[in-house]
Amino acid sequence: MIVFAIVAVLVVVLIVAAGVAISRDPGPSPSEVALGYEQAWDRLDFETLWSLSTSELRDGRTRGDFIADKRTAYRDRPELRRLARHVAVEEATAGPHVAVVITSVELHDGSRLRDELKLVRRGGRWQVLTYTLRTPAAG
Repeated sequence: MIVFAIVAVLVVVLIVAAGVAISRDPGPSPSEVALGYEQAWDRLDFETLWSLSTSELRDGRTRGDFIADKRTAYRDRPELRRLARHVAVEEATAGPHVAVVITSVELHDGSRLRDELKLVRRGGRWQVLTYTLRTPAAG
């Protein structure tokens, strides 16, 4: 009976310790989320885009509607897939709840684009609120 009590206490302690460790994990940084978002656009990976976007960027659509709408919009545009050779973060500024990340996207044709992603921290994770072309990047 004592062995059972000791094992039960150890299990509870391990569960509490795991919960504390998980709750303290900040998850991906704004820069990591921005890179993931850029790469998802390059692959036309609409499931990932939905997951990394705020409800505002999803235009209030459900996951199924968002993905179906995007697939329909890009169905006849396969040339828009896998254009990026390299994606990098140029600048990142983050507060506790809001961040701005500027990315540089080098395309296979040698041109570069710069995008600005504004992110917000909701539910303990960073999500993309807006995604806009900032200016063409210098060659």
